[in-house]
Amino acid sequence: MSYSSPSQETRHPSSSTTMTEFVSPLGPLPYIPDDLTLPQFILDSTHGCRPSRRPQGTPWLIEDATGRKVGYKEIQSRVSGLANALSLKWAIAENDVVCIYSPNHVDYPTIIWAVHRLGAIVTGANPSYTPEELAFQVSAAKAAVLVVHPDVLERALVAAQQVGIPPHHVIPIGAIHGPVSSTVAPDLDQLIDYGLAHRPNFVERRLSPGEGKTKVAFLSFSSGTTGKPKVGNLPHDKKRVDDMLLFERQAVEIPHYAPIANIVQMATCWKINDDSVPLESRRIRQGDIALALLPFYHIYGLIVNLHFFLFCGISIVVVPRFEFVKFLESVKKHGATHLLMVPPMVLLLCKHPATKNYDFSHVRLLLCGAAPLSADLTETLTSILPNAHIGQGYGMTETSTTVCMFPLSQKIGTHGSAGQLIPGVRARILKEDGTLAKVGEPGELCINTPALALGYLNNEKATAETFIGDRWIRTGDTVIIDKNNDMFVVDRVKEILKVRGFQVAPAEIEGHLLQYPEIIDVCVVGFPDDYSGEVPLAYVVLSADAARRAAQSGVEATKIKDSILKHVSDHKAPYKRLAGVEFIDAIPKNASGKLLRRVLRDKAMNSRQRRSLTFTKAHL
Repeated sequence: MSYSSPSQETRHPSSSTTMTEFVSPLGPLPYIPDDLTLPQFILDSTHGCRPSRRPQGTPWLIEDATGRKVGYKEIQSRVSGLANALSLKWAIAENDVVCIYSPNHVDYPTIIWAVHRLGAIVTGANPSYTPEELAFQVSAAKAAVLVVHPDVLERALVAAQQVGIPPHHVIPIGAIHGPVSSTVAPDLDQLIDYGLAHRPNFVERRLSPGEGKTKVAFLSFSSGTTGKPKVGNLPHDKKRVDDMLLFERQAVEIPHYAPIANIVQMATCWKINDDSVPLESRRIRQGDIALALLPFYHIYGLIVNLHFFLFCGISIVVVPRFEFVKFLESVKKHGATHLLMVPPMVLLLCKHPATKNYDFSHVRLLLCGAAPLSADLTETLTSILPNAHIGQGYGMTETSTTVCMFPLSQKIGTHGSAGQLIPGVRARILKEDGTLAKVGEPGELCINTPALALGYLNNEKATAETFIGDRWIRTGDTVIIDKNNDMFVVDRVKEILKVRGFQVAPAEIEGHLLQYPEIIDVCVVGFPDDYSGEVPLAYVVLSADAARRAAQSGVEATKIKDSILKHVSDHKAPYKRLAGVEFIDAIPKNASGKLLRRVLRDKAMNSRQRRSLTFTKAHL
């Protein structure tokens, strides 16, 4: 296979037709171990792509608020103690699931690796989830134990009760006080001390050759690449509601091999341990410090910000949540050299008046992902971060994150580009007529990568629709790969919205809205927003009585809209809440009953309609 050109002509194994397949121009992929768990790879082994961590006292993790430094030996000890406690107290073992419901915490990786030492599986939940949303994930993943930050303990206990998990299976990450402390499990520090004080109760899971490709490490919840419910023709039938709820979030089964492969792919792309790269051109150097702004429950934060950077020898400053002015202070206090961000964060960095009060000359890398970054913002960034490599990446939960990154040859990534295919990735671009696109032609991106997930848990239909052929996946994104190997995301085939980098399935919100008594049909579309990228806007068909009241009185119409907004905000995480509600006589559909979202997106973008939209930005 040649790596010197952006594409090559190949023969499809099942046909005689010639097709265009794009391959990475960034070099062949080295050996990826397939008999290691993720903690064995990160904590116990070496690899040719991995630099040594010098000096030996360099911390692995730094707590943002206190400056507490956690080194390798302490991490190893805490992982062993917690694994033993989980085995002793709850008999956590092979293929059991532990849910982490917490913002970023210095012990978050300790929990992950302790669970993996036992052969068990981790599912990370968004700490902004309501009890109902958390209960959905815990139930779908069949989690046996919840590890919970004290700030969200109350919500976690409500969710646990809903799914039948007893309070003593809820582990607080930090110390708690009050009556509830006697009902829940001992806190994390107490459990670690308990585990270290007792003889080992488990034998660490060892994988046979090739088993890493099938042994599940994470159940990472995603809205899938389509988010398309199979709807009935009747607008308010129970089947549509049930199908929408079924498709709202999918548990992606990620084997240990997938993140390990992605780490090796990214390290190869950036030539992390290549002595031939001059010091001034290296993206990673000894003594580098990265802020972990991205949530560890999200695949981007979990694999790139945490595991990849630790593999590279970077010290990670663990930031519980992104608050802009505090973020600026953290950059200054820790002398951060590396920032991984999403476009809303970048927008604040470029436009917030507080930015001008800080010196960013020590920042050497800003990587932006999760949604496209405009050329204008990139230009502004170059003046704010004068010494930084700045560019974008592209990935998804189903590919265990990264598919494209801006290459080492570009200090500033090509404007508007998501980067270039990283080593080991093959791509085909499917045109609307079913043929494959060539260089410069748009179409839906299909990916083959060693970091591919196994599929969606307990959903063969969704898996079959997305995971195709021999380890290929349809991404749902329309892209172009140009003659310089740069990939540009130009549109979306899929219906998933990207709100501040988070995936939001319109079907999930629609299913919830259809439970509102005065809505008989609904369609949710994305509307452009400078801060969030896009926000959900609902077009609703009201019942005859509600429509009559709304038509007769503007006050009554506003009252109904506010009630609908509250119906969503009371039950959904903030980034899923509606930015606006518009009344419509009928939802446009095709003959088979499929919602014609593009018609309503175009309607929303009409300048006259745009001025009349009722937005509620306070929730964003």
